[in-house]
Amino acid sequence: MTIVDTSDISVQLFVTVMCCVLIIAPMISLGVLRLFQGKKKAGFTLIGGGVVSYFVFQLVAGLFH
Repeated sequence: MTIVDTSDISVQLFVTVMCCVLIIAPMISLGVLRLFQGKKKAGFTLIGGGVVSYFVFQLVAGLFH
């Protein structure tokens, strides 16, 4: 068993990651749900929004790294 040292993570990076996790994952899962419901436009819009949010997160996370 290994212990992960999280003391190097800044508060700003932690808050940014948590906000993006709370945005990206639900958007993609809701998009998949909408696709199963037959609402293709809403499904692809939500999945696309999740992908765009992921790229925005990568840009913001690059500022902290």
